Amino acid sequence: MAQDPETAPPLPRPLLVVVLGLSALLVVGVAAVGLFLDTGDEDPAADRTGPVALVPVPAPQAGSDGCTALLGALPAELVSNGAALPRRDLAAPAPAGAAAWADARHEPVVLRCGLDRPGDLTPTSQLRVISDVQWLEVSEGGAATWYVVDRPVYVALTVPSDAGTGPLQDVSAVVRDVLAKGPVDTTG
Repeated sequence: MAQDPETAPPLPRPLLVVVLGLSALLVVGVAAVGLFLDTGDEDPAADRTGPVALVPVPAPQAGSDGCTALLGALPAELVSNGAALPRRDLAAPAPAGAAAWADARHEPVVLRCGLDRPGDLTPTSQLRVISDVQWLEVSEGGAATWYVVDRPVYVALTVPSDAGTGPLQDVSAVVRDVLAKGPVDTTG
């Protein structure tokens, strides 16, 4: 005759409730500690420190008096969604006529002065006026590049989509105060 395999007696119900309750508390405790200690940096590449590396672009007027004056007047920080973005050093070789602001957790806001006339500027372009400065917006993926189109030199401000309008407002005020207003050339 076959024998029944030995089975362990079931745990008493009160002991089972205590074991399950303690397990649930342990899971909740670990999750709570994770929330309080989480820095939000799941990706190590999200930590951006040190000089900002910029790709050179044609900027034939980057050494002009207008660009020199503008770069000298730019603020030490820009406001982005209520947070201060400090001006950052540029990695060598730094392109002439450029500046950048960023904190360690966000893509930089980049200004370039002395660029060629933007090819997207046409007689039907929709321009936006901010602090008496006319801007042309060109959106690209997760960022927008705003071009100053009514001053003696073309200035571009590339702003990540999560930066808000603060950087554009801050730079507009400086452009208004430093560079003389002129006509918009939509003919190329």
